[in-house]
Amino acid sequence: MDTQAFNFSALTPDFMWYALASIGIRAESGLLALNSYENRVYQFTDEEKNRYVVKFYRPQRWSALQIQEEHDFSLELIEHEIPLAAPCVINGETLHYYKGYMFTLFPSVGGRQFEVDNYDQLEGVGRFLGRIHKVSENKQFKHRLTLGVDEYLYQPQKLLENSQFIPHHLENSFFSDLSLLISRIEDNWSEDWTSIRLHGDCHPGNILWRDGPMFVDLDDARNGPAVQDIWMLLNGERHDKLAQLGTVLDAYSEFCDFDSTQLKLIEPLRGLRMVHYMAWLAKRWDDPAFPLAFPWFSDAKYWENQVLGFKEQIAALSEAPLELMPQW
Repeated sequence: MDTQAFNFSALTPDFMWYALASIGIRAESGLLALNSYENRVYQFTDEEKNRYVVKFYRPQRWSALQIQEEHDFSLELIEHEIPLAAPCVINGETLHYYKGYMFTLFPSVGGRQFEVDNYDQLEGVGRFLGRIHKVSENKQFKHRLTLGVDEYLYQPQKLLENSQFIPHHLENSFFSDLSLLISRIEDNWSEDWTSIRLHGDCHPGNILWRDGPMFVDLDDARNGPAVQDIWMLLNGERHDKLAQLGTVLDAYSEFCDFDSTQLKLIEPLRGLRMVHYMAWLAKRWDDPAFPLAFPWFSDAKYWENQVLGFKEQIAALSEAPLELMPQW
């Protein structure tokens, strides 16, 4: 099966109903599709009025061992009272199989959108990130990947070079600036950090807020530097980011030590994410869900903006890294 072209066409409502029934769950409501493109995720209510979310994994993206490692990490965090949407254990298992698909059931958790400009909420997120990392630093993932430039830069660069997405009139400037961005990231990249298990994709959209934060979606969990779970919480001008960083790390440090030398990785990590994201869209374009969800990706204006984004990120990599304010 071609992972890139796979389009989940077999996931009809009947198919999903029987998949759930195979583990003793009978869906009573319809299956409401939630925003997820890498996998397919649906919310429903069972016959006992319990609300669930079922995730059907994209075949061949992660192995069963890699998915199970994510699940085990989630359950370990739950044991330490971390507010996290962890998979349900059914018949002693969290990962289930049905006619070639792997799927998992989660409790449906509600909450408001996390407000990145709310410093009380930032403090709460920082506190629980410290608790997460205190648990996660005691061992490494064995089967999941470690964050690095090959997966996030070199493979995406090759994919984009072999794609037909970049408009002809932009090819020279696009690939020239992409090569320059990669070179600047290489100049600022180091792997002298202590690797821990990460959430991996800890952006504000993966944090809900109720009486405190609720972390969701560990699908991109991997090994890497602690700052990977922190930098996506920062936004705005430099002084805004410094204030946000101070708030997060003050709370984080109540539970876990933070190596401040990792702050030099923030802009390289931002560059990695930028390149990886556009290659991810190109790689998945044969999945019918992607052109519907991201119609602007095939527009020349998008690629013009990426060239501008490269230039801005190259400039950001030339600036001094963020530094923590001294404590008196």
